[in-house]
Amino acid sequence: MLALLKKLSSAYGANFAPKLYEVLRAAPYTINEFRRDSIAGMTVAVVSIPLAMALAIASGVSPAQGLYTAIVAGFFIALLGGSRYQIGGPTGAFVVVIFNVMQSYGYDGLAMTMLIAGVVLIVAGFLRLGTYIKYIPYPVVVGFPAGIGILLISTQIKDLLGLQIENVPAEFLPKWKMYLENLGKFSGTSLFITVFSFAAIFYIKIKKPNLPAFLVSVVGATLLVVVFTLFGLNIDTIGNKFGGVPHFLPKPQLPGFDINLMLKVLPSGLTIAFLAGVESLLSATVVDGMSGDNHNSNAELVGEGIANIMSMLFAGVPATGAIARTATNFRARAYSPMAGIMQSVFLLLFMLLLSPAAKYIPLACLSAVLVLIGWNMLNLDKIYKLLTGPRGDRYTLLATLLLTVLVDLNTAISVGFIMASIIFMHRMSREIEIETDEETLKDIGGGRDLTQVLHEKGVVSLRLSGPLFFGGASHISHFFNNLGQAPKVLILRMGYVPVVDASGANIIVEFIKKLRKYDTKIILSNVKKQPRRVLHDAFTKEGIDNHVISTASTFENALKMTRRYLQTMEKAAPQVAVSADNLEK
Repeated sequence: MLALLKKLSSAYGANFAPKLYEVLRAAPYTINEFRRDSIAGMTVAVVSIPLAMALAIASGVSPAQGLYTAIVAGFFIALLGGSRYQIGGPTGAFVVVIFNVMQSYGYDGLAMTMLIAGVVLIVAGFLRLGTYIKYIPYPVVVGFPAGIGILLISTQIKDLLGLQIENVPAEFLPKWKMYLENLGKFSGTSLFITVFSFAAIFYIKIKKPNLPAFLVSVVGATLLVVVFTLFGLNIDTIGNKFGGVPHFLPKPQLPGFDINLMLKVLPSGLTIAFLAGVESLLSATVVDGMSGDNHNSNAELVGEGIANIMSMLFAGVPATGAIARTATNFRARAYSPMAGIMQSVFLLLFMLLLSPAAKYIPLACLSAVLVLIGWNMLNLDKIYKLLTGPRGDRYTLLATLLLTVLVDLNTAISVGFIMASIIFMHRMSREIEIETDEETLKDIGGGRDLTQVLHEKGVVSLRLSGPLFFGGASHISHFFNNLGQAPKVLILRMGYVPVVDASGANIIVEFIKKLRKYDTKIILSNVKKQPRRVLHDAFTKEGIDNHVISTASTFENALKMTRRYLQTMEKAAPQVAVSADNLEK
């Protein structure tokens, strides 16, 4: 195993080495560590069984495909990923996307979607974009899964109540309209199973928190179905809807390549890549906070991409790191990513040994599990905090959530990002300040006298603060254009300017070019590294040299340079009345 990982690490490069390789290389892997990983893997497998099947059914595919995904994708995420405790598999975030693709293009379309997502994730990892995913706006991070949670819950009402209706609309509002029109067509047995499932889950979570509530609920509901069958009562199960669960993995198979189909599913592929990247890195970040470990975000993206491609080959569905299962893995005292590999092994054993019993699992019970997953995705406490926070965050959250539910995921992501960016730029533009010399001179104890001297000498001192970027360009430009008479010396204090972009540099350049007509000497003081580099490049391109502009490390040095310049000017023009020696005060 270590030799294989070493080869993979060499192929990737040091920056993309799988976490499993790092762990195994750092210390000997003993039987005790293997025992810990095996127990943790078995624990997570028990949790994953009902989730994998339920999420697959909600996505419009067979429950077996959910298990294929948990086995194959979970194995490769653990083998090649960048997180020590990450558990991969199908998650609720993908349900809506998968369902829509399956409805429109079938599994061929979904396979192409997974291929696109896998390639995008691998490329993103090698381009080291994982570092930047953490900059996703928080209202989007909260609002997007909340909207998916609402959609997930709404898709389960039919099986939850056993409604006898065909062809449920995909859109949110028509779907609920149909539900309300057919409430009277519910199944008593399905409703009984639903109530039992919820009661069992809540009881176990409260009274027996160490037990796998979802799995116990599924087992109990399945036994009830067996009893119902003996009394001749009918209920929708995995068996009568999907024909049961195969007892082994299918043979790997490449999908047919169709350029037209690829173009049609490209937006869905990009959405899945985005969701997989965000959720996996969020999951890794959460468990890092619990464990004190540090994940490699770029290696994680590469591992996620390979895992999705491998899942496609084995007729699976999109996969990513699952926060709840990853946290369960850590709490079960996992030692290394080997726990994720062992999870796949135990899931495979389940398919080999227990798949015949899976045909009796009722759909109502799995729907109850999915409703609770959707409820957890809402994160109501986070929504409440955002709704009581700044107005811009509130609007971004609501827009992202509502567009996810009522329109589509791509629109929600795009609008959420744009809104958050515009609001951020607006906030940053308000942080830009320009103070005149009267305020800045107080910093060095100059007071009013020195201000007066400077005015008489034709010296203007301005202190800029905040990021000089395109969002605040108009404000800066307006101030410069209304400065009044051109000074002999202009001191621009930039110690509080953390960053300058092309727009900010252009405004300063244009202002300096305007002052050149009046032979104004410009002195920049306290310029930080990034602004200095950007301004230097801009000045060089415009032919602005040291005869026009000078730099000073401190404001005091800028005043000394001003003094020397004025002395030089006085020698050339002795008619100037006031001595510049006062500037040394």
